[in-house]
Amino acid sequence: MLLRLTILAVSVFVAGSHAAKLDNVFEWNELSFSWPDEKTKEEAIQKGRYVPENNLPLGLDRWNDKLFVTVPRWKNGVASTLNYIDLKTSNKTPSLIPYPDWVSNTLPEREKGPEESTIISTFRVNVDACDRLWVMDTGLADIWGEAKQHSTPSILIYDLKTDKLLKRYVLQSTDLKEDSFFANIVVDVDPTKCEEAFAYIPDLGGYGVVVYSLADNDSWRIKHNFFHFDPLNGDFNVGGINFQWTDGVFGLALGKVQPNGYRTMYFHPLAGIREFSVSTEVLRNKTMATGNNAYYAFKLEGNRGEKTQSSASDLDEKTNVLFLTQLNKDGVACWNVDKPLNPENLGTVAQDSEGLIFTNDLKIDAERNLWILSDKMPTFLYKGLQPNETNYRIFKVKIDEAISGTPCTA
Repeated sequence: MLLRLTILAVSVFVAGSHAAKLDNVFEWNELSFSWPDEKTKEEAIQKGRYVPENNLPLGLDRWNDKLFVTVPRWKNGVASTLNYIDLKTSNKTPSLIPYPDWVSNTLPEREKGPEESTIISTFRVNVDACDRLWVMDTGLADIWGEAKQHSTPSILIYDLKTDKLLKRYVLQSTDLKEDSFFANIVVDVDPTKCEEAFAYIPDLGGYGVVVYSLADNDSWRIKHNFFHFDPLNGDFNVGGINFQWTDGVFGLALGKVQPNGYRTMYFHPLAGIREFSVSTEVLRNKTMATGNNAYYAFKLEGNRGEKTQSSASDLDEKTNVLFLTQLNKDGVACWNVDKPLNPENLGTVAQDSEGLIFTNDLKIDAERNLWILSDKMPTFLYKGLQPNETNYRIFKVKIDEAISGTPCTA
């Protein structure tokens, strides 16, 4: 009888669980790049400008046939920090193509500063509804080593139709704190009013959010208690590596436009398991956002449950479903924002103790594909990856398939 009940319980668990079938689009043991020629590559290796094992993919976004992939300069020897993959390729292990070109991704010599078009190191990028690519450049190279600050953190905006740099905005001194670290950017724009865009940039080290107005060419910093990390949820166990992080606000996602013309911005600290929100009506208003009366405009949405720390999120406007990476669970979760946020309403989209070790970034493209990048980053930072193993993967899945059978369906 006991055996029968056990089998029944297991059957119920399997029937109630869900894991979408992900398409493993690309994978690498080590990243390779599309060099101008073999001689240039060999010279870069000899001079230490390219150390293959030090190149880790971290962020992604898609525009037409380009899948952008960032490679932050964690260590020396990163060949190019902003790159793309031509999606017309049939190669499952493609070489990354520097964007917009090699020159823009070349580190400046120490005795001279970077050019206007130089990208030092970027973690995440955002393709907007006006065919532009927004890049948050930290300006910091060799982060895990000497931590050389080549330039002030800046926003770079590219016209994707021409691959030309439209604008470089250098963050103001009032935007920065001593421990500031800007590793994400989310763009809020009406495609009929492209010049009125706003960018929201979380400061995971300084516990704030910087808002940039393209129309005003101005930025302002917002502070709030909800931007801080949760001291009870800073312990991680990923890929056999145990570590503790204090990263604050990191994951940002925008809801659909409300009747008043504004969106809800959902956000959370990386070291934390709660989700928060605020209307962009507050963020866009410099006077309101930086004053003392906006505190209660920020809301607690709920608790996702134990070990649900997340590095990235994105929202599908058609279904109102928010997707979140799950670092301690080797997977991806979903939550329908029309429902209360609690562990019961948090669905499991995918879970894989090998293929999804450290799901670092995810994005939803214009065709409603969910793209997921996993990169074993804790092993890369604290132990070192094995070059004979598959270390980096990019998956995709259709949104409707991803949420089928989960609590995230309406």
